[in-house]
This record gives sequence, structure tokens and C-alpha cells, in this order.
Amino acid sequence: MGQPVEYAVAVDRFLSAACLSAGSRRIYRIALTTWAWAIVDRRPPVGDDRRNAVPPALPLSLLDTGHAAPRLRSALAARSAAVGARTANRELSILVGAVTWWREQGWLTDDPTARLRPLSVPKSPGGARLTARQARAVLELPAPLREQTFWHLLYESGAPIERVLALDVDDLDMPGRRTLRCADPPLCWGEGTARLLPLLVLGRVDGPVFLTRRGRLSYRRAAEMFSAVTRPVDPQGRGWTLHQLSSAGRAARS
Repeated sequence: MGQPVEYAVAVDRFLSAACLSAGSRRIYRIALTTWAWAIVDRRPPVGDDRRNAVPPALPLSLLDTGHAAPRLRSALAARSAAVGARTANRELSILVGAVTWWREQGWLTDDPTARLRPLSVPKSPGGARLTARQARAVLELPAPLREQTFWHLLYESGAPIERVLALDVDDLDMPGRRTLRCADPPLCWGEGTARLLPLLVLGRVDGPVFLTRRGRLSYRRAAEMFSAVTRPVDPQGRGWTLHQLSSAGRAARS
């Protein structure tokens, strides 16, 4: 297999070699496509325009030029301002993984990500970490089946929010209470999720686990609903965050 000339081809090769679920592969591709705009010193489109935009065609060798590192640095700051430090850091991690793999193949000499560091993430506005008692109270709140299942899976797995939202039905090993794919450690869950998940995906064999009328449940919509429902049980009256629920799950598992 020869060295790819096009950045897009290099992305395809990287994703094919990585052991990723369909949902994770989709997230990786979106992130790497977003970085393509930065490499040619252009701002990526946002919102609905981002989904339909044709990314710029560029040679992979642009990452070996002296312009690449400062452009990526500026793009990281711009992405943080647009989507938040946590999402920007996740996209940076994906790019670092791809660049590392491309260098291992001998396709790149330089590493334009070498001096890029993850941005500091502001503390969640909801305040302190959820206690185990508060988390149990959250999971007992009345809510639609989709939200109940999502919250239980997020808490019981302690997984990143984006990864849970990216799950597809064919990623699930229901009897084993875990995901099937070998990319990253598998997600495992407990009795609450095991009770709710089969009801949520009943009759479906593929597609996103957490659906809306238009497709996959978005991070923003999931976060808004969680904060709204949990506002009455938050002592500060602002509502808890999904990040706090996930962190409480990790603390309970440790």
C-alpha cells in the first residue's frame, strides 16, 4: 500500500486500521475533517452548514510544513471558543492519534501536534460532584425511557458522554452487558441499564441507540434535558450536568 497523497485518503487509511465502532468512526471522521479546514487556514463551518460542507482537498504533506503547527494552535483556540474546551480537547486527541499513526507509517516526518497541549476545562456550573445518594435520586426521577436508559448507562459505565451517545444498536452485547467492539476498553453496565436497554432498542437491529426524530440524540439536547429534569433536586437550583453524573459513576466504580 503506497503513501497517500491526499489528506482525506490518509484519514480513510487511519480509520480502516483503527478498531472502532461505527459510532466512534463517525466521530473520528468528523473531527479529522474539521482539522482539514485548519490546515489550509480556513475556519470550519458550524451548525447545519458543517454537516453539508465539502471539506477542502489538500495534500497530507501540508502537515510537514512550518505553517501547520501555528495553524493548528490557532484552530484549537477557535474551536474551544466555538464548542468548548472539552470538545476541542477531544478533537485534538483524535488528531494526535492520527498523526502518530501516519508517522509510524512513514508518511509524515514532522509532528505538528507535538507542542499542542489540552486546554484547561472550566469546572461544571452545577457545582460540586454528585454524591452517590444524589445520583441515585437522579436515576429515580420520572423521565422518558430514552433519557432513563441514557442516564443509567452513563452512570453505570462511567464512560465519556460522547462515546455513549455514539453507540449503535449493533455495538451492544445484551447478555454480556457490554459493548462488542474492541476500540477502547468496552463499555460495561449494570442492572438498571440491563433492564431498560432491551426495551429502548426493541425491534431494532442497527442505527443509533439513542434516537430522535431526525437521527442521533445530540450532546446539547441530552445536556439540556438532563439539567431541566434535575433542577428540582439540585440544591443550587440550576440542575446537574451530564459530566457530573458520569464522574459520579466513575467514583462509584473505583
